[in-house]
Amino acid sequence: MDVTEATFQTAVIERSKTVPVVVDFWAEWCAPCRQLGPVLERAVAERDGKIELVKLDTDANQELARAFNIQSIPAVKAFRDGNVVAEFVGAQPPPAVAKFLDGLLPNEADELVAHGDETSLRKALELEPSRVDAALPLARLLHARGDSDEAGQVLGRVPGSFAADGLLARIELEASGTPDLAAAFAALDSGDDQQALDALLDALPTADGSKDALRRVIVGVLDELGVESELARASRRRLAAALY
Repeated sequence: MDVTEATFQTAVIERSKTVPVVVDFWAEWCAPCRQLGPVLERAVAERDGKIELVKLDTDANQELARAFNIQSIPAVKAFRDGNVVAEFVGAQPPPAVAKFLDGLLPNEADELVAHGDETSLRKALELEPSRVDAALPLARLLHARGDSDEAGQVLGRVPGSFAADGLLARIELEASGTPDLAAAFAALDSGDDQQALDALLDALPTADGSKDALRRVIVGVLDELGVESELARASRRRLAAALY
């Protein structure tokens, strides 16, 4: 399928949120482009709808070519969730193209995480023990049914995740019983982030020896809300004022 500047947003950016989209930046006068095109088309067809291929004529769509810094063609860029996730320049042999495309497909762990049930999440962690998008939901399942010790063990194997560390800190605070954060945690579990953050931040000044664990819980909630959240931005300011 050919795309233009008018259709790129829908055909590539939006579509890539459902399936990986590979864009072949080419031009009619480019001999290597004519060599690569059929190789790409065959390889994508072999993947039976799991990847989509579109072609963009750089001569007819010069603004897009500039926007994506196309300096040499053929140039191939793969989009997933609206972003470029892989790319190469120049005509490539079929094995290299096949490897490039296969790198865009979900692996076994990805598929298990997508299922989301406890058995699948456990299998995903067997394959990739430090995978946070499997560890965090599994730990939540365990914590919700009272298996907090195992939940803590799962979280302890996931480095570098504020959300995972926040849940681990919550488990530690619940075990110690101080301060009393039952209302804050109940609000968090019900999805009322505003009420939960208000209660957690209000508890900071009198948290004494639990202040760092409480800070970790708050940071974990903010991490999951994301940088674009107005609630997260306002709560970060309150957190900084309370700590410093």
